[in-house]
Amino acid sequence: MSDIRHSLLRRDALSAAKEVLYHLDIYFSNQLQSAPLPIVDKGPVELLEEFVFQVPKERGAQPKRLNSLQELQLLEIMCNYFQEQTKDSVRQIIFSSLFSPQGNKADDSRMSLLGKLVSMAVAVCRIPVLECAASWLQRTPVVYCVRLARALVDDYCCLVPGSVQTLKQIFSASPRFCCQFITSVTALYDLSSDDLIPPLDLLEMIVSWIFEDPRLILITFLNTPIAANLPIGFLELTPLIGLIRWCVKSPLAYKRKKKPSLSNGHVSNVAAKDSGMGMDRDSHLLYSKLHLSVLQVLLTLQLHLTEKNLYGRLGLILFDHMVPLVEEINRLADELNPLNASQEIELSLDRLAQALQVAMASGALLCTRDDLRTLCSRLPHNNLLQLVISGPVQQSPHASLPPGFYPHIHTPPLGYGAVPAHPAAHPALPTHPGHTFISGVTFPFRPIR
Repeated sequence: MSDIRHSLLRRDALSAAKEVLYHLDIYFSNQLQSAPLPIVDKGPVELLEEFVFQVPKERGAQPKRLNSLQELQLLEIMCNYFQEQTKDSVRQIIFSSLFSPQGNKADDSRMSLLGKLVSMAVAVCRIPVLECAASWLQRTPVVYCVRLARALVDDYCCLVPGSVQTLKQIFSASPRFCCQFITSVTALYDLSSDDLIPPLDLLEMIVSWIFEDPRLILITFLNTPIAANLPIGFLELTPLIGLIRWCVKSPLAYKRKKKPSLSNGHVSNVAAKDSGMGMDRDSHLLYSKLHLSVLQVLLTLQLHLTEKNLYGRLGLILFDHMVPLVEEINRLADELNPLNASQEIELSLDRLAQALQVAMASGALLCTRDDLRTLCSRLPHNNLLQLVISGPVQQSPHASLPPGFYPHIHTPPLGYGAVPAHPAAHPALPTHPGHTFISGVTFPFRPIR
């Protein structure tokens, strides 16, 4: 690598960047012939940092800066390289060498250039770049994934009106990237504040993608070997929990966003009358369509989990992720109650109940009714939610099953012993009283609003 470095030092910035890609292409192609998964050592990464990201190797040296035209030319060089390289394994390892975070001062330059490269790939429909970016999103910590998602949202949903149509068209070009992008933006826009409510253009695009083909959000799950213990701090296998969060929290989050101002500590009568439903009609319909699509996807999961021999063993929606969601709903309901947000609270709880029921029935969420009762005990009363947490549950013919589990659960989840109950999480919370239900009666769903 030292000989390559000395030859690169004699070249201008763009020529050096192009040549380092050429040398590393040969280097990794040779490695892949002897090892299916070559290790990316320090040497290639240092060359890329110095000659692509312009981070000097010598301490104290001033970093070089490419002007805007040179940066555009560099992006074109990289786009063309990934387009022309026909071996996916070489493309993937070069992309990983370029953009995998190293925890050093080059990471900011690395992430900035990655955002611009993927944005260009969207604009000119460079599918190999999008496929590499999809793999990168799958194996990179979520804190970096949301940075890439924000860069794309800024470029296509915020800066230039109407440019979202360009991003929308990649649905047919790279569904795998679209799936990972949805997972990233649902992690970014968690509705925890007004700034983290998804832009309307972004929401409309994602709803149109999923409504056209609900299976889109299962692509990563269906095409990924499942490990016994999923890594912590990375994107989920599916965007299901993020989309459920959007559907359930949106009525309350939009109501909070349009919260009327206080005058002398009181809400004026005019403001209270004008506040109405928190979200406009377009957003309301979009979230309703999204909620329907999510329920449809959940209904298909039983078959997919069975095919992978994971039925009742792997929960795609973790109970631990539902805990903060329910706590956020409870906090928002308490905050908005003085504003007469009864319609929004009821809609939010209806959607939560429907998502819980279908997720448990399909095997996507593994928990007991006691877990659910404890979790939801502090939420405002809701008839549909009360039905879900209290029953009815068909008795399983398998005598070995623990009492209170939904009938699909036959074995413990992967990587765990028996599924634990969570009463200790809220020891002081009262449980709801039980109700008597007639066995064999179909569970009544309230129409989706």
